[in-house]
Amino acid sequence: MTQSPAVRTTGRSGPVRIGERAARTLVTELARINDPKAALLVGASPESAVLAAAIDALLPGDRLTVVPAEPFGAAALREHITAQGRWVADRVSVVDSLAEAEPAGVVIAGEVFAGTAEETRSGIEGLAKYLSDGAVLSVATIAMPGRTTGAATELARQDALYGVGADLVLRNSPPVRVYRLRFTPASPATADRLAPAHRPSSVPLTRGMHIDSNGVAAAGIALGLAALARVARPSSKLWLLPALAAGPVAAFFRDPERDVPEDPSAVVASADGKVLSVQRLHDERFGDGEWLRVAVFLSVLDVHVNRSPVAGKVVDYFVADGGFVNAMKPDAEHNVAAYTVLDTARGTVVVAQRTGLIARRIVQRAPIGALLARGERFGLIRFGSRTDVYLPADAADPLVGPGDKVVGGSTVIARWR
Repeated sequence: MTQSPAVRTTGRSGPVRIGERAARTLVTELARINDPKAALLVGASPESAVLAAAIDALLPGDRLTVVPAEPFGAAALREHITAQGRWVADRVSVVDSLAEAEPAGVVIAGEVFAGTAEETRSGIEGLAKYLSDGAVLSVATIAMPGRTTGAATELARQDALYGVGADLVLRNSPPVRVYRLRFTPASPATADRLAPAHRPSSVPLTRGMHIDSNGVAAAGIALGLAALARVARPSSKLWLLPALAAGPVAAFFRDPERDVPEDPSAVVASADGKVLSVQRLHDERFGDGEWLRVAVFLSVLDVHVNRSPVAGKVVDYFVADGGFVNAMKPDAEHNVAAYTVLDTARGTVVVAQRTGLIARRIVQRAPIGALLARGERFGLIRFGSRTDVYLPADAADPLVGPGDKVVGGSTVIARWR
């Protein structure tokens, strides 16, 4: 039996545990691929939350190969798999060593990387050999404030070169950061077969409602200010102002679940709000030809989480300088804006996140090379703002007009011809 030399689960304060939430994040790529696929899990034990999450993510046509973690043997792991029932046993196989595994579409390191930078680099190189073309390697490392390990430094470097997504999972003991690395390019057409990725950046309140992590942080700051004001001036009622503001601030960052249309020809709204304009125009920044642009205004009462209108691959991202005019006015055309360019099976699609009079902060979480499913969350804009979707004018027909209300990820704003 052997495992990657950089996969070590012991840190300065004892074993590093991957809990259910972190495990679900690690197997995101496995869970979102709807086609039959082969996956490889390296470093698993019978009690592993990552193994349980990987099994839960399996579809009928999937195959999962598991390499045991030290000091567990393959026999104990096979016994555990058999006990899960025939359905699992038919789809999960256990090998004695990594050398016996075959290349896979998703490779998952089941244990936290906590070695030196050199060990981590060696471990990644060892696992990357088992990636098929366009496949993703999912790995995790400790993410403790004020503490940077060699593994964390090396994984940050790998992420800058090959990263297609990273998530911080605070609800783990200790917190971990999960990296998804792709060493060979993936076809944009692959995105058509993906479901929206699980994002731990949203904190669940109910089955259908989440709060983005930005909202949790903002509400925490408000409550912290309230506590400081109460201590500093115990006889004053000023502490009530930030305390009462915490709820509305958190609500602004609400992130509800949405039913994304399954129709492959549908283009969905990138944000909640009111359609300001639907027009044809030219924009040489995105290439020759005419574009169909659907502009949506987001008031402070709308959900501000942005979603991908189509399935595609992020091939470019840039920010254009400008002002901070009211997003409902024509001059907002020249506001600060972040442009995410997608390559799709039907041509180039661009999403512009524009600031407004109050909005001064744009969050974009999809790095170049990432694959986005239709309706998948990829960022947000704080407070009133505007989101524009650019489509090839000769390939899509608009289905909305000025004044229409749209719901991000659900409302069909256009249809491919």
